[in-house]
Amino acid sequence: MTRKNNRQNNEMRSIEIETGVNKHAEGSALIKFGDTHVICTASIENNVPRWMRGSNEGWITAEYGMLPRSTHERMNREAAKGKQSGRTMEIQRLIGRSLRQAVDLKYFKDKTINIDCDVIQADGGTRTASISGACVALFQAIKDSHDDHRAIKEFVAAVSIGLNDGTPLLDLDYEEDSSADTDLNIVMTEKGGIIEIQGTAEKHPFTKEQLDEMIDSASIGIAEIVNIQKSCLS
Repeated sequence: MTRKNNRQNNEMRSIEIETGVNKHAEGSALIKFGDTHVICTASIENNVPRWMRGSNEGWITAEYGMLPRSTHERMNREAAKGKQSGRTMEIQRLIGRSLRQAVDLKYFKDKTINIDCDVIQADGGTRTASISGACVALFQAIKDSHDDHRAIKEFVAAVSIGLNDGTPLLDLDYEEDSSADTDLNIVMTEKGGIIEIQGTAEKHPFTKEQLDEMIDSASIGIAEIVNIQKSCLS
């Protein structure tokens, strides 16, 4: 298939990360994966959840949401419904799990870093963009707040990948995602360690060989994201 903007199968959309977009937050970043745009903020609180008190560690937690007109048709705010959807809860837990792998929590003793990811425009890959942008906001918060920089272990990034007629396509936009035979979201560290793989065969089962091929392609995309993360924080 011919991809939008004549992208190659293993080519990412254009990626932009702008830091310091929120003057009040300890760390913030606007990340753009093509037409998917997410504002990520990191806020440091001198407290930890009650169940963590006395553990000599800190905590990182995340919230995620989509603005009403981030999609083609207006969505109602989840606050108006009085509860979050299962999808929202799943994504914010994924973001939290991923970012806790990027740091050493013992250097955050008695502190919580709250991550907020707000999707202002969606075109596929909102959770992967959120993770990648939130890592930048998190590291900026650590550096600018003069916390112990030894807390930073390594960058974390995420990307989507799918199969279309057996061919892996990297970094799916909404149209590609909705028609893919298989849809994967992969979170990795800068050294290539796999944090999480979320995958579903929508139409046909995929083979182990195809899974390996998708992971290899995703690692190329994640290496590109990490280079951009590093450059905007250098």
